[in-house]
Amino acid sequence: MVRLFNKAPKRRNNFIRKAPAEYKGRGASFRPSGTKPAPARGGWQPLQLDKRIAFITFAFVLFGLIFTYSSSAFDSTAYFKRQILFDTLGIAAALFLSQTYDKLQKLKIFSPMNLMYVTWVLLIVVLFTRAQANVHRWIDFGFFKLQPSEIAKVTLVIYIADYLNGVSGKLTKNWRLLIKPMAVAGITLGLILAEKDIGTPTLMGAVFVFMLLVAGARLKHLAVPAVVLAPLAIQQLFFVSYRRERIFSFLDPFATAGSSGYQLVQSFLAVGSGGWFGKGLGNSELKLEYLPAAHTDFIFSIMCEELGLVRVVVILVFFCWLLIRGISLARVAKTQFNGLVIFGLTITICMQAFFNMAMAIGLLPTKGIALPFFSYGGSSVIMTLVMMGIILNLAAVDNTQNNLREDITNYKNRNK
Repeated sequence: MVRLFNKAPKRRNNFIRKAPAEYKGRGASFRPSGTKPAPARGGWQPLQLDKRIAFITFAFVLFGLIFTYSSSAFDSTAYFKRQILFDTLGIAAALFLSQTYDKLQKLKIFSPMNLMYVTWVLLIVVLFTRAQANVHRWIDFGFFKLQPSEIAKVTLVIYIADYLNGVSGKLTKNWRLLIKPMAVAGITLGLILAEKDIGTPTLMGAVFVFMLLVAGARLKHLAVPAVVLAPLAIQQLFFVSYRRERIFSFLDPFATAGSSGYQLVQSFLAVGSGGWFGKGLGNSELKLEYLPAAHTDFIFSIMCEELGLVRVVVILVFFCWLLIRGISLARVAKTQFNGLVIFGLTITICMQAFFNMAMAIGLLPTKGIALPFFSYGGSSVIMTLVMMGIILNLAAVDNTQNNLREDITNYKNRNK
């Protein structure tokens, strides 16, 4: 399979070990053309962030706040204030990581395996917390509910990227190298599945497979694990009563409109009643306790009702733009680790968005998957912005390296 990233080994340039220093001769000053003076030793300059990713992030946060307020029926102000707090914390984390992640990842305490250990501890602890809505997904600190599965989305991508970077170019020849990452992913997804959550493991499993494929794994290497896991998937889907009911209601929601198909039917009514141009911001009728989870999992249905099909397509276009831009940055990354992390986090956000939208319009069975940036919730919003901060950092680091290479090339050409 054609790999996404360039696996050519790096060649060390023994002739030029660092960027050329500024030359100050007799009454003259020379620097490579198009460059700025070097900062004073010990000085700090912020990384230049990718403007398109930053703009998309800002737009999503802004519109997410608007629709959190608009989609809440009776407690709109309370939800809006809390969402502002969550977004503020998430933006602060994103800005911090956008400037420091490349340095933090070099510290031993933040090694990918250590991050996985912490994630596993949290995923085990949550299983012993008080059940909420018959599931164990949140650790309640009183002032904040932490959802460990949201953290796992980030840490698993970082671990897999680090491992695949270490075995670069060997996957096609030795399938045994896949055993360790599959074991780590299996433990993580199994713990999340024990929370009675099948949507998140499905999403993370798909991201894991995509990362393996772009790193050079072959489909035939993944066939055996797929066959082994098939009975488990069948058991979870068809032998767990409430999941079986969801599948049957997905196939014919109007036949079960008074029971398991109620939420999907109400979602259809919200999407359909919006028409081409919607009822207007804040004018949704289905949010008035007709559609359950209107401000969380089914916020996209309310957006369709208030904005209409034409305007909602703009949101879809923005997610497609994020996907295309993220993959473009991954392709030009100068290390496989950077490229895989950018790729993994980008498709995590975009696939989750597409899953949520597909669920709202009946293309997938209903499942508790949030719409990134838009659905109300602390852990989801903060960790989504953490992902964007990491993407911005790794893209900015590669950009800086590109500028340095251009400076050196210009310097050499001027002195030939």
